[in-house]
Amino acid sequence: MNTFTVKAYGAESKTADLQELHIERREVTPKDVEIEILYCGVCHSDLHTARNDWGGSMYPAVPGHEIVGRITNIGSEVSKFKIGDLAAVGCMVDSCGHCDSCKHALEQYCQNGFTGTYNGKDKHLGGHTFGGYSQKVVVDEHFVLSVPENLDLAAVAPLLCAGITTWSPLRHWNVGPNSKVAVVGLGGLGHMAIKLAKGLGAEVTLFSRTPGKTEDAKNLGADYVVISTEQDQMDAVKGKFDVIIDTVPYEHDINPYMQTVALNGTLVLVGFVGEFENESPSTRPMIFQRRSVAGSLIGGIAETQELLDFCGKHNIVSDIELIKMQDINEAYERMLKSDVKYRFVIDMQSL
Repeated sequence: MNTFTVKAYGAESKTADLQELHIERREVTPKDVEIEILYCGVCHSDLHTARNDWGGSMYPAVPGHEIVGRITNIGSEVSKFKIGDLAAVGCMVDSCGHCDSCKHALEQYCQNGFTGTYNGKDKHLGGHTFGGYSQKVVVDEHFVLSVPENLDLAAVAPLLCAGITTWSPLRHWNVGPNSKVAVVGLGGLGHMAIKLAKGLGAEVTLFSRTPGKTEDAKNLGADYVVISTEQDQMDAVKGKFDVIIDTVPYEHDINPYMQTVALNGTLVLVGFVGEFENESPSTRPMIFQRRSVAGSLIGGIAETQELLDFCGKHNIVSDIELIKMQDINEAYERMLKSDVKYRFVIDMQSL
């Protein structure tokens, strides 16, 4: 297969800083779309992969799965796009296409495993996939998304991960104007959960451990803020929420939040991936009020397009800090300190 070379930023090992390097992209096949990358969001998953925090990282690792750009070439059988169109790519670039999940537009749950935009198995060139910290990307048109022209393109980028990660459970659990939704954690995921739940018409509450985030939360659209360390405030919202979106990315005690879930309600974990070793959930509040604890992972392609269209209609984007590609290592260190409101996005022109 013919290839071409592009500049990228990646890590050569788990202890190495990201630096400029060159990678190969395939020439477009009949169903492919080639995209010049204009902006790429920075996700915690990028950092975890670069540093092999989860194990299984393949090097050189070129992260980036919040990609927004413009189409520069298309294959002969591409029907959805034309050269010059705005386009986006999220966390997936392929799936098996024939399992039950894929047939129901739930590619993120592909029973044979979806192909990640980076650190996945490259079915075309062998080796592993490289992400959006690069000049261009080539993707099957099924996994390419249309971007509304009216939105700030840089601020669209985090919708491809942080946005869809919170949109999918809001839609799955039928959040709408009569819903009472709570959000745990005000970071990249949490701030999008507030905006999207509010956009869907729900009454939205933020759970925060400190009062310092109250003003920010209300500016984002939250109706109420409950300080989770204040027992009287927690008691006042017992049994209130139909859906809680828990975005906290580390092990934490969900038992206090379970008491605030309504009858038949659900607490959905979207941030923490791993074992609850020290803070195991109690089954008592679940059994006695038919409450559920669930998990949710990004969204399928159709659902992600629905999100982008919804955001275009309601003018919803992420709150971002735009950085140069050369500042990515500093940005990673700041992410570890939660020193960003609320998502870094790379201006790829700097590459």
